[in-house]
Amino acid sequence: MHYDQSWMGYGLTGGLEAGAISAVAALLLYLVVHAIGRRAGWSPLRQLAVAFLLSLALTASGDMWDLVYFNYGQTESIQFLKAKLAQVHDPDSIGLRVFWEMVGALVGAGVGWLVLGGDWRGALRGD
Repeated sequence: MHYDQSWMGYGLTGGLEAGAISAVAALLLYLVVHAIGRRAGWSPLRQLAVAFLLSLALTASGDMWDLVYFNYGQTESIQFLKAKLAQVHDPDSIGLRVFWEMVGALVGAGVGWLVLGGDWRGALRGD
């Protein structure tokens, strides 16, 4: 789903802004998923994965679709391709923006896990 990206910067700045949006969304989604998953008996890894995937679906799916479409889609004409590119904010750095959205979603869900008492010491030890 595309959200209004007209206010965002270009290049790395826009990618970091998109990643920050994904991180906040993943953190909030982890809080919701944790409340639901704790009652359902879900493991912390399942809660992390669900929050991560939901945040990607909400914040990065439009950019991911554009990235796949522009690489593999069959365009009928140059004019059609120009019209589609004109609808995308910063088409030159769309891959960078998708990367930072994925990193932001992972960091946001991880921070949510840490905030809600995740056993990070045990995870580092391999317990």
